This record gives sequence, C-alpha cells and structure tokens, in this order.
Amino acid sequence: MAVNTSADTPLPVGEVSRLIGGWIDRLGAVWVEGQITQLSRRPGAGVVFLTLRDPSYDISVSVTCYRQVFDAVADVVGEGARVVVHAKPEWYAPRGQLSLRAAEIRPVGVGELLARLEQLKKSLAAEGLFAADRKKPLPFLPQLIGLVCGRASAAERDVLENARHRWPHVRFEVRNVAVQGVHAVPQVVQAVKELDEIDDVDVIIVARGGGSVEDLLPFSDEQLVRAVAACRTPVVSAIGHEPDTPLLDYVADLRASTPTDAAKKVVPDVGEELERVRMLRGRARRCVEALVEREERGLAHALARPSIQDPHRMIDEREQQVTALVERSRRTLGHLLDRADSELTHTHARVVALSPAATLQRGYAVLQKSDGHVVRAPGEVTAEEALRARVAEGEFNVRVDV
Repeated sequence: MAVNTSADTPLPVGEVSRLIGGWIDRLGAVWVEGQITQLSRRPGAGVVFLTLRDPSYDISVSVTCYRQVFDAVADVVGEGARVVVHAKPEWYAPRGQLSLRAAEIRPVGVGELLARLEQLKKSLAAEGLFAADRKKPLPFLPQLIGLVCGRASAAERDVLENARHRWPHVRFEVRNVAVQGVHAVPQVVQAVKELDEIDDVDVIIVARGGGSVEDLLPFSDEQLVRAVAACRTPVVSAIGHEPDTPLLDYVADLRASTPTDAAKKVVPDVGEELERVRMLRGRARRCVEALVEREERGLAHALARPSIQDPHRMIDEREQQVTALVERSRRTLGHLLDRADSELTHTHARVVALSPAATLQRGYAVLQKSDGHVVRAPGEVTAEEALRARVAEGEFNVRVDV
C-alpha cells in the first residue's frame, strides 16, 4: 500500500527500510532458478553464502542457507552450476539489502536442461526464427570478418590460422568474450551487436571449442538466439564439435561443425581458387580454339566452292545461256515473221484476184446511175437514161438505147 509523504512530512530511512521489509515478508517463499557465481563456505561457519545470477540478464541476488542445506548438494553443486532454490526473500534493514534465505537447493540435471532446451527450440521454431528462407547467403570473399570467441582460445587460433592460411589478406575484427559462465550471454550478445553495426564487417563467426552441455548452455540462450536473428550481417555458428548442436546453430545463417570448419566455409582457399581460375581459363581457351577451328573449317569449305574459286565462271555460264536464248528467240521470231510474210503474200494475191479492180482489168465495166447506185439488172434503167460507165482505165458517160 502506498504511503502518503511530502517534503514537509518525510519518512525516516529506518521507517522506509522497515516498510520495504514488511512488503517483502508478505511475498512468501518462492522457487528461483539461476546460476551460482560466487560461493563462500567458511570452515566452521554454519551459514553458506552464494550469489545466484540470471544467465540471460545482468541481474544477481545474494542467497544464504544453513550449512546442512548446502551440504545436501555440495557434491554436485559448485560455481557455475544451475540450481533451483526454494527460498524466502529477506530484507536486511540496517544495510537496505535484499537476499534470499534458501530452505532447499536442487541441481538442474542435464536431462531437465535438455528438455527445457527442446521446448524452447520448438517455441522459437514456431516463430519462424529457424526458417530456411531467413538464411542470408555468405559473401564469396569477405574483406572483414567479425569473430566472437574466448580470449587466447583454441577456437580463436583455429579460425585465424586456417583463414589466413587459406587467404592471407583476410582481415578480422575480434571480440574476446566469456564463452561460458554467467557473463557469457550478455558479453556474446553485446559483441554480436557491435560487429553487426560495423558496415565493413561482411560476416560474423561465433566460435567456441568443445565442452559439456552445461558449458555450451549460453549458446542456447533465448536472448542470444533473438539477437542473432535480428542481425543484418550473416552469422556463422561454430560451437563445440560435430555432435554439439546448440540453438545458435539453428538460427545462424550457416552452421559449422568446428571453428576450423567455419574458417574453411567462410574463407575461400587461394590455391583452390587459383586452380579453378586456371581450369576455367584453360576451358575458355579450348572453347575459343574450337570455335576458331570450326570457323576456319567453315571458311575453308566456303573458299573451296567453285563460285568462290572462279567467281566469273557462273557469269560466263549465264552469259552463254543468255546468248543461246537470244539466238533461239531470234530464230523463232524469224520463223514467225517468214510465215506471216508468206501468209500475207498469199492473202494479198487472193485479195487482188477477187478485187473489182482486177475484174475491170479483164474488160468488165460497172454501170452506175446518177445517184451512184450500181445497175445490176436491165429493168433498173429506162430509155434514154444517162449512165456512167466505169472501166479499168477510167470512166465515161453512156446513154441507154432501147
């Protein structure tokens, strides 16, 4: 319940601390899960002090318990272990400090961890974070590679040495972080975000050597998975060995079985590329040579044709054909003209033989009346009628005498 205060009626520090303690007391006992980061077991002391930390966030809380409570799990619990604690929140008023008084401590077993990871995996997969269409392709030759790994670790050495052996001029932007323990998740997440914000970084490798399931738990943390899913830069997961499959492997754009494998998949081998270039140049040369040879054969075949070797031969042949056709045309036309001339001569002779002038030449005469009508019968004329006689050599007048 809120307390009414003002600048004129403030509460003393002790009263505020007492009120906070009362509110916390009403919370009651709770089950809390976390990772032990600090453990203090003084010889002869009846109380054990430890710090419980949330591995996904930078939040810790102090825990105290009686020695006999901790001794029940002392053989299987140590710093870095994940535990579930049944504890009651307590407020230490003189110092204003919150702590948990543990009544029971249970270690989180590997089987239980794996079951939780499987459930988280299904949940993230349902959101589509592991979908294949979200995977970004890696550049063929990255100029600057971001590397997130442990300081002076074998994973860092494997990636750097193998990458530079394959391509000596490759450059790295390295971020050394904790790769296990309570500080691993926030440091790895921060390193990935920093590298993703650098425009020159072409690909990010998150690498770690092998380890137990507990050691690799930071790389299955939901916060890290979502941070990698939000990256605009392609991310390569190289965690542990071949059998190890943290959730980072599923959300990353490429999964490498080992840090060495990551270097091989991200950086091309200069020797292999030079050999590939040599092979492609040889193949290109053979293709060009084959093309040139084919064109040369086609050109030689074309040059071997008679029309190319003796280009005037076809013209001469056509000239002879034209000459023969002209001669044939002349002969045909001459025959036609001779035949027509002969027919015309015969026709003219027949016309001349049948013409009135020819009849007149044989001594006949044509009598015509004054109106020009030809007299064909005696009854057509009368006595003393004047007629005109037409003979071969001319005309003269005659009169009818009955």
